[in-house]
Amino acid sequence: MTALSLRLPEDFDARLEEEARLTGKTRSEIARQAIAEFLERREKARFMAELVEEARRAYADPAIRQEALEIANDRVDDGLDRILAEERAARIEPNERWWR
Repeated sequence: MTALSLRLPEDFDARLEEEARLTGKTRSEIARQAIAEFLERREKARFMAELVEEARRAYADPAIRQEALEIANDRVDDGLDRILAEERAARIEPNERWWR
């Protein structure tokens, strides 16, 4: 494990010391955990930004956009058809107003 030296403002140092006392951990443990969580959030944010950008580029392509819309419509239709069939099997008329 490598060592890291850093300067903290006095208020950070006091807060770190208090957190260490409350949790029964060392200041180094808390700092390591905080850095790990920070790096994980940053990596996840970068990944999500790349994913969103790729989706935007793909969706800007008319062929890909059309295919995505067709897939979405197929899934919606499949789900609706299944629900209607289940209602009819239960002797419920899907077009009948039940909320009177």
